[in-house]
Amino acid sequence: MKMLRLRSAFAVFAACTIFFLVVAPASAFEIKPITSPGGIKAWLVEEHSVPLIQVGVAFDGGSATDPKGKEGLAYFLSGMLDEGAGDLTSEQFHEKVSDLNVKLSFDADRDSFTANFATLTENRDEGFKLLGLALSAPRFDNEPLERVRKQIIAILAQDSEDPDTIAQLAWFKGIFGTHPYGHAIKGDRDTISGITADDLRGLAKREFSRDKMYVAIVGDVDAAEAGRLLDMALGKLAATGPRPEVKDTALNYTPGLKIVAKQVPQTAVYFGERGIKRDDPDWYAAYVMNYVLGGGGFSSRLMDEVREKRGLTYGVSTYLYPLDHAGLILGQVASENTKVAESIALIRAEIGKLSTSGITDKELEDAKTYLTGSYPLSFDTSSKIVGQLVGIQREGLGLDYVKNRNGLIQAVTADQVKQVAAKLLDPDKLFWAAVGDPKGLGTPDDPKLPAPAKE
Repeated sequence: MKMLRLRSAFAVFAACTIFFLVVAPASAFEIKPITSPGGIKAWLVEEHSVPLIQVGVAFDGGSATDPKGKEGLAYFLSGMLDEGAGDLTSEQFHEKVSDLNVKLSFDADRDSFTANFATLTENRDEGFKLLGLALSAPRFDNEPLERVRKQIIAILAQDSEDPDTIAQLAWFKGIFGTHPYGHAIKGDRDTISGITADDLRGLAKREFSRDKMYVAIVGDVDAAEAGRLLDMALGKLAATGPRPEVKDTALNYTPGLKIVAKQVPQTAVYFGERGIKRDDPDWYAAYVMNYVLGGGGFSSRLMDEVREKRGLTYGVSTYLYPLDHAGLILGQVASENTKVAESIALIRAEIGKLSTSGITDKELEDAKTYLTGSYPLSFDTSSKIVGQLVGIQREGLGLDYVKNRNGLIQAVTADQVKQVAAKLLDPDKLFWAAVGDPKGLGTPDDPKLPAPAKE
């Protein structure tokens, strides 16, 4: 949820060295699957040129498993794990982190709970012990608990005034309804106010078990030492725990428009429809399709039509959003209140054109060139490598994915993109959430989508 305080000396050192550059192609470095003496499985990348070790840990779960009435519990937990653990109070824990020059943070998304950790090699034992304490023996003392609660409520108050955040929440609620994905990851003021230390303690016990854990370790450490350190940090976690109980959803939403009135100069808009999950055979064709539609920045059709040709927005984008229990295509745009209807009409038109006509051979080759050429940048720092390796494990993509991924992109054909576009894209099945004072879209009580723009 938040970054711990670091010494200024470490901040300077970290800026220079904490992220080592990978100058070879991503497929060139070696990923070693290891198993610690205590049975903890992890993926290791050794890099001994810099005296640093970085670790990423993910657990299945996240905010989708928040109990009803306790929405925001996982997010609250992410803010409490560095607020005292074992025999260390909150203040003592922070001082220890600072003294050891350790970086430690936690976060919760809809499907998982993550921990990220970095330490200087010379402080590895004490650093890994701190990581272990945070996960296995958090304290949840009253003073830090109430302080973090106030921080979250303050964040929620800021979010309640931000049009983009309001639009995003309205979109997810409209798409998912009562499904767990429909509630805000941070919860709301009422649910956060009702969360207790016992709630947090119970979630930590349920969430942090080794059978639903994914680990990557990168840096100045070999396999034997990595195994010892991982046992030190994670060996006290329960071997098994309850699996998250979240059902797949078919997204039985009603296409259309929801307007949330707010007196601001621009209207923030989220839009989208059903997509595909990460393990779908059409994933790579859909990935190329999305790059052409709205995922390619200034190279995308939407940016060209809505921004470059007409100046209606600073930015418009789309992306594939695969969750564990649903797949989405999601987009966003913001335009002046008087121009947002035109932006929506253009977006609907471009989605319709791509759905019926597919993409050109040049668009296909340009997309492949960018998507394969930029992939090594996903591994140019140790933190990126850790994030990629944890994600690849969670998605079950296999140890050889880094080597094979670009080949999967290169194998996509224009016909495959046309087929998947016809299957996934439909301007009449989009759900839109708009926050502002939009003109030409009706009223909040009687919203009206503009027809797709004509050429």
